[in-house]
Amino acid sequence: MRATPALTDFHQQIIDHVQQRIRLTTEEQAHFVSLLTLRRLLPRQYLLQQGEVCRYENYVCSGFLRSFYTDETGSDHTLHFAMEDWWISDSSSFIPQQASRINIVALEPCAILQIDKAGLDRLFDDVPAFERFWRILNQQSLISQDQRILNNISMTGAERYEALITKYPDLEQRLPQKYIASFLGITPVFLSQIRKNYKR
Repeated sequence: MRATPALTDFHQQIIDHVQQRIRLTTEEQAHFVSLLTLRRLLPRQYLLQQGEVCRYENYVCSGFLRSFYTDETGSDHTLHFAMEDWWISDSSSFIPQQASRINIVALEPCAILQIDKAGLDRLFDDVPAFERFWRILNQQSLISQDQRILNNISMTGAERYEALITKYPDLEQRLPQKYIASFLGITPVFLSQIRKNYKR
């Protein structure tokens, strides 16, 4: 009987992440890991650029990334951020394998485990439990997206900032103020005033 290869720390990290939601046999774990590729990024290095096809779903082992859209005036708008134990991708590009309209860039040194679409489709066929895992991830993503839309409608800029910092206390140490402002849909000047009032 062929021995199962030992898992690296990063592989063990993603297995632990998955097994918080579904259970895998040792063989299923090994199969999943065999479909993953490790990629490292430096700060300001792009994981995805506007116009490229998003080839991978990306699990963040370490580091911090930001996704954003650049409009016709050259202004960028922060859409999402991702830290350790999160996934980041562009589903609108990944699923149909069409050109992306967004960028994803590293803000810190990053280690990422990637799986391409062919690998993911194969995983769904070989280990059906992963369809449930992906459904759970998508449900969580939809809930977060709906909450953000409701917050934008029902909260002031100051209330949105307070909710964000309460949920992610370390965010200001990792995401520059101009990107936090962009994520909240306010100007950096207004955010600076909000922060002054918040700290009083």
